Amino acid sequence: MQPLHSPIPRLRSGGGRISLTSYGTSAVFSELASTYPLKVLSPRIVARGLAVVYLLTYGGGLVGGDQIELSVKADSKTVLVLLSQGSTKVFKIRPGRRLASPGVSRHSLTPPTSIISPLVTYPATRQNMTFTIAAEGALFLLPDPVTCFRSASYNQSQTFYLSKSASLVVLDWLTSGRMSMGEEWAFSRYYSANEVWVEGKRIAKDIMLLDDQQPDPIAKILSRTLADRLAPYSCYAMVMLFGPLVQSTIQDIAAQFDQIAIFKTKRPAEMVWSLSPMTSESGAIVRVAGKETESVRTWLGQALLGLQETVGIDVYRKAFP
Repeated sequence: MQPLHSPIPRLRSGGGRISLTSYGTSAVFSELASTYPLKVLSPRIVARGLAVVYLLTYGGGLVGGDQIELSVKADSKTVLVLLSQGSTKVFKIRPGRRLASPGVSRHSLTPPTSIISPLVTYPATRQNMTFTIAAEGALFLLPDPVTCFRSASYNQSQTFYLSKSASLVVLDWLTSGRMSMGEEWAFSRYYSANEVWVEGKRIAKDIMLLDDQQPDPIAKILSRTLADRLAPYSCYAMVMLFGPLVQSTIQDIAAQFDQIAIFKTKRPAEMVWSLSPMTSESGAIVRVAGKETESVRTWLGQALLGLQETVGIDVYRKAFP
């Protein structure tokens, strides 16, 4: 006799699944599961068709060799807000753990299995996340920034599959590190890739690669460190916006951008930002760089203020307190 339901696939270490569906006027989870070192928690929210999930890690961060695989699905007419609690800290290695064996070439643009230095090899940390948003559904991914510690390696891939009438906001940002510890842009590698697909067509792909590997000794005199290349800014952010629920927000940001006057200054501005359209008329990408993380957070909180109409003031303040 065949079972009435197929068994739920078992999660591997670091795996997670979130499935949100509509039940009457409420949004309920048909699945909300995770395994160490990933933890997913959902507080009770009294709002029509809205759910909030916190993406957390045990011990307050990820360490070298951690592998996160998360699958997220939001059903029609549901709104899912994904948050974190504090910055995502990335450590180079767990105390007492053996160093990893050498991985792929340091010159490859494909995220490596490990990072090679002249003396030691640190295993890379990976996060692979896949999101599927149904018709008239919405996903607002609004985590705190990633903070990589000295010599850490972080590789992230986020892929979004949307219905044409779905809405999406993706905030992907990072800080320079623990400035109080003298670790400004002192990590080994940061790789983040975001792809957005609508009805089988890719409308956006954004990749940030920061690699402080030393070049050939002969050309070393011509090289600049990662800190030199990114100075004077200590926080970089990218926001993707798409769909009917964020059109007014895109228009507000575009109106601000049209008023920007470009002129020469003797010193870099405290914060700079830009706006560019996606290949689709329904989307836009915002990029921000600031000398202080809090100034970037404040600007983002003002720029995305229109999201309050969908998620409510209380939930919005959890993302931008």
